[in-house]
Amino acid sequence: MRVVVVIAAAGQGRRFGAAGPKQLLEIGGRSVLRRSVDAFDASPRVDEIVVTAPPDLATPGALGLAGTAKPCRVVAGGARRQDSVANGFDAIGPDADVIVIHDAARPFVTADLIARTIDAAAESGAAVAAVVSRDTVKRATGDRRFIDETLPRETVFLAQTPQAFRREVLGAAVALGRQGVEATDEAALAERAGHRVRLVEGDARNIKITTPEDLAVARAIAGEPAATARIGTGYDLHRLAEGRRLVLAGVEVPFDRGPVAHSDGDVVCHAVVDAILGAAAAGDIGAHFPNTDPRWKDAPGLDLLGRAVAVVRARGYRVANVDVVVVLERPRIGPHAADIRRRLAEVLGVDAGAVSVKGKTNEGVGAVGRGEAIAAHAVALLRGL
Repeated sequence: MRVVVVIAAAGQGRRFGAAGPKQLLEIGGRSVLRRSVDAFDASPRVDEIVVTAPPDLATPGALGLAGTAKPCRVVAGGARRQDSVANGFDAIGPDADVIVIHDAARPFVTADLIARTIDAAAESGAAVAAVVSRDTVKRATGDRRFIDETLPRETVFLAQTPQAFRREVLGAAVALGRQGVEATDEAALAERAGHRVRLVEGDARNIKITTPEDLAVARAIAGEPAATARIGTGYDLHRLAEGRRLVLAGVEVPFDRGPVAHSDGDVVCHAVVDAILGAAAAGDIGAHFPNTDPRWKDAPGLDLLGRAVAVVRARGYRVANVDVVVVLERPRIGPHAADIRRRLAEVLGVDAGAVSVKGKTNEGVGAVGRGEAIAAHAVALLRGL
């Protein structure tokens, strides 16, 4: 019996909030995707692996998948999960007897669960790993304000992957999806196509990484030490010129001059970006948002800061507090400090009380002292999620 697995890894991880795909984040020195691929690569029941990926990363090198023991191909995914699986299905030869679908975001799938799901599909046509609900399950009314009924929890199962299908069953499910039927997994499409899907006892440790909190749990399962407090510093300086807006953390400060920069020159946000990235050992603002990239032309500082926060959270940290000093001869920053603190706090995901903003002059010394430039210093404290 020839078995091919399709690992769905084309998602952008928008719910996760990271700067890049969550499947490329590391757990214990290996990416989430590589852990999932390795699990199937090590299974004696699997003959070939197909990975669906974002189109701009659709090569083994870009995904860090070199050196697998079994043949491993990468194909471009689609807009939806079912589109990506359909692309993966198209890449599989007609000699495949059973096709397994697995989410890249479930990196702890075991050899036993893989084997049991394959066997169940070979016998019954379709099978899905699932765990019985441990909680009492309520079905809500349409507006979700009241309970419509309580469901017997012993009849409610939470679907996982792997899901496995005889080739003709998955083919029917894919065809139905291409006709416009939408579903959150292939088992649902198979059901809609008229096939019965067999339940296979899942594994509570077979978690799906959807949020930064899930990533922290996964790292604990993998034996990584818990994240501790981290401190970083940041600095930014820009020359001032007439005809430019002076914007600090998204707050426009009335003045006849503003910073000259590729982006909006928001020294407050830029200094905080460098501070939080530095605390997470995640590079600096130039590495993530280079001034040679037209995407960041006139980019708002708060937008860059939000992206940096996502990078930090993807590494298992949250911002605890920041302290910013703005160095400028005039105008005075004090009247605008409360608004600046509030804007920063909203993007950082903290209370305004965890953000400090102070204005200082340079006592007439240097370019800042002569009123030719503006600078900002920042210190940030991160804590583990």
